[in-house]
Amino acid sequence: MEDQGIVHLYLQRSQQAIVETKNKYGAYCRVIARNILSNISDIDECENDTYLAAWNTIPPTMPRKLSVFVGRITRNIALDRHSYNTAKKRNRQFEAILTELEGCIASPETVETEYEAGETVSLINEFLYDIDEQARNIFIRRYWYSDSIEDLAMRFQMSSSKVKSILFRTRNKLRVHLAKGGVHL
Repeated sequence: MEDQGIVHLYLQRSQQAIVETKNKYGAYCRVIARNILSNISDIDECENDTYLAAWNTIPPTMPRKLSVFVGRITRNIALDRHSYNTAKKRNRQFEAILTELEGCIASPETVETEYEAGETVSLINEFLYDIDEQARNIFIRRYWYSDSIEDLAMRFQMSSSKVKSILFRTRNKLRVHLAKGGVHL
C-alpha cells in the first residue's frame, strides 16, 4: 500500500493503518531501534510504541513522508528507552557513537534557547548539503541510523578504516563549520 493510502487510513481512524504501517515499515523501525538498543524486548516495545505514537499523532499531524515520520518516532522512542536503560546498563556500541559526536555537538544543557538549537540544526543541515554525497550518506547512516562501522563498510564497499577516516574528517569539518557559524563548544 502506498504511503498516502496508509495516512488516509489513519485519518479515518481505521486500525488497518497500523497493520499496513507494520507491513511496510516494521523491519525499518526494528533496524533503527536495534541500532540504539540491545535488548530484543526493548526493540519490540519500541516498535509497538511507534505505531501507537503514529496513531495518536495522525491527525493532526500530516506527515510529508511516512517513512521519515515513523523513523523519527522510532528513533526518539529508542533514544528515550536508551536513556532509561543507561541508569542500569550500557549499550557500548551506541555509547561509542554518542562519544564520537561529543566534540562536535554541544550537550542539551549548554543550549540556552530554542532559537540557538534551531540555528545549530540549520548549520548542520547546511553543512550536510555542502559535503560530498558519500561522506554525507556515511555520516547520516552512522549518526542518525546508528549503523555500525562494519555495516557501513559493507554498505559502501570499503574498509572499516576508510569509514572511520571519513567519519573523523567529516566530524572535524563539522566542528569547524559550526565554529564559523557561531556555535561554541
